[in-house]
Amino acid sequence: MTVAPPAHDREALLAAAARLRSEVQRRIVGQERVLDEILMSLIAGGHALLVGVPGLAKTLMVRSLAEAVHLDFRRIQFTPDLVPSDITGTEILEEDSVTGSRSFRFVRGPIFANIVLADEINRAPPRTQAALLEAMQEHSVTASGDTMRLPEPFFVLATQNPIEQEGTYPLPEAQLDRFLFDIRVGYPKEDEEIAILRSTTGAMTEGLTAILGASELIALQGLTRDVTAADSVLRYAATLVRATRPDDGRAPELVKRYVRWGAGPRAGQSLILGAKAHALLAGRLAVSPNDVKRVAMPVLRHRVLPNFAAEAEGVGVERIIDDLLAKIEPPRSDIHV
Repeated sequence: MTVAPPAHDREALLAAAARLRSEVQRRIVGQERVLDEILMSLIAGGHALLVGVPGLAKTLMVRSLAEAVHLDFRRIQFTPDLVPSDITGTEILEEDSVTGSRSFRFVRGPIFANIVLADEINRAPPRTQAALLEAMQEHSVTASGDTMRLPEPFFVLATQNPIEQEGTYPLPEAQLDRFLFDIRVGYPKEDEEIAILRSTTGAMTEGLTAILGASELIALQGLTRDVTAADSVLRYAATLVRATRPDDGRAPELVKRYVRWGAGPRAGQSLILGAKAHALLAGRLAVSPNDVKRVAMPVLRHRVLPNFAAEAEGVGVERIIDDLLAKIEPPRSDIHV
């Protein structure tokens, strides 16, 4: 359980979070929205799925974040032949060279780290995906009847290529729901692409400085949960989630026509936690409705399932969510973002 820090430490933690963003941006050109959503996931204590075509620096972004925090980092390259024990660990039989006695010893897998990069998670078979996602949910691994806790903080960033489907195993909706955010990584702007060419074809850049350690990040996660969310904001988040369900009376026409399944209660929890993280990164200790609107897209886009009519008519989930945000009126707030 995370515990919020004393008031005199809050400013130092907020300043450290701002420095963390600046440090990663030394290496990553552009992608401010993506980086902000990764940082929000990190301080909210959730996991994130990064979806984008190859070559958009998804892996580099995660590596840079790991370098800028003083935490244990592991990368797992998912492949069709990966088995659960490759992630969680396995038992090996050892023989004592003196006594000749034999015993089993559990060798921990790469999941036992603070930050885990699950690269191309949709390339592994379902049983291997399930092993990772169980660890994400429970923050523990069970092997040979023993339950072992994972180190805290524990954060999984998974990447996925949306265009190459051959030899892949799409994540089921129930497993996608374990991710706090579904983050879409797009192409850079022209000026950013020129800057990328300049920085990656010249002299090698220096390494990044570690800004946060485990204790500071745990304190920051505690501070995130201590951010105030008024009842009106909680009601607004619940209304948004309920309005994604076609049988709800407040569902917009686009939802009723094009949505097969709406978001579940975990989406509301993710909206509030994400909104608290967004407010905290902005230096505020109270959530506004605009914070909820800011995180609605990465929270809902993998939890709202369009039906066949939507696919046939080219109506994407993002258009449905945009329409939802336009139709559901937020409560008035004195907090300005």
